[in-house]
Amino acid sequence: MGDKELSLSPNFNLYLHTKLQNPHYQPEIQAECALINFTVTESGLEDQLLALIVRKERPDLASQKEQLIQDLNGYKIKLNKIQASLLKQLAEQKGDILDDIALIESLEDAKKVSTETTEKVAVATTVSAAIVETSEQYRPAANRGALVFFLMNELYKIHSFYRFSLDSFVIVVNRAIDIVADKLNPKK
Repeated sequence: MGDKELSLSPNFNLYLHTKLQNPHYQPEIQAECALINFTVTESGLEDQLLALIVRKERPDLASQKEQLIQDLNGYKIKLNKIQASLLKQLAEQKGDILDDIALIESLEDAKKVSTETTEKVAVATTVSAAIVETSEQYRPAANRGALVFFLMNELYKIHSFYRFSLDSFVIVVNRAIDIVADKLNPKK
């Protein structure tokens, strides 16, 4: 620590946190550290706001997209399990492969499941592309929202009172979407 060497347990970890946007450390310290930058970028915030807006404006699209992601992951897991099972059977195979009827049947089943899964993945990919295309219609709103956040984030240079968190900004965006929706679709 500093100019003294300490013996520490190999399980010892030290986590440091700073609010500096771009911290600089001496090279010998930086070589021993893993720096992780959690600051939000404009494009990252734009994507987050796009997802938020789509969830608010088109919950059907958001839930359909989530379901597609789950389905695609399920298909991939299923294919990996089939592959692992086949590789295990092939590795444990003794003698002529053509004589093992169980192995041949499992190969045929694997081929059938693989074909079905590939077809489902193709359909899911097409549907996913349509969802992304529809979601992109909300991109200008997300872009403007990200721009407003980063403009507001620079106001601290005028006075220290002007500090905004990302969480508070997201609350304001949610409220704005609700207000606009209420004005466009007034309750009777």
